[in-house]
Amino acid sequence: MKRTETPVLTVEADAVRVEARLRAGEVECPDCGGVLAPWGWARHRVLRNVTGVVRVRPRRARCAGCGGSHVLLPVFVLVRRVDLADVIGSALVAKAAGAGARTIAAALGRPVDTVRGWLRRFEQRAEHVRVYFTVLLVDTGPDPIPPAASVSVFADAVSAVVGAWKAAASRWPDIGEVSPWQLAAATSRGRLLSPRWP
Repeated sequence: MKRTETPVLTVEADAVRVEARLRAGEVECPDCGGVLAPWGWARHRVLRNVTGVVRVRPRRARCAGCGGSHVLLPVFVLVRRVDLADVIGSALVAKAAGAGARTIAAALGRPVDTVRGWLRRFEQRAEHVRVYFTVLLVDTGPDPIPPAASVSVFADAVSAVVGAWKAAASRWPDIGEVSPWQLAAATSRGRLLSPRWP
């Protein structure tokens, strides 16, 4: 049986603000540009950050135009991942700097197999991620300087994510309120580690 992915839209972390924007008709459908309206809730999720757990129940929304439904994921969540985007991002940064899966797993307090899974998935898509975020960097930055090539495509992809975040923050200072990995979660609609993205 083929598994299909639920359409998701990444939204800010403040659930009260998301609800207010949704009820005011201020959230746009990413598929057709129509207006999203409240339409129930997704299942409860217990996610892990560095110090403990975070409990979320993402809102569902339905488009008045095309009828499509979307799960509204907070900016700190990646699709089908128990760990927050920043936790996974810190593992990717450590790998790009030369650390191995065992060292990273020990530092984060995560199982080695979990960390290896993140690293392998990112490595499989590293060139695509590098290209996507380099284009985002160039399109966003007022004076874009793409990162120079480094020792690996993996490290280049990590540098591109961070570079795109810096470019966005230089253009829109409020973007600095989110981390590079939250920006990556938002721009990938939570699918940074998905085999079907970008």
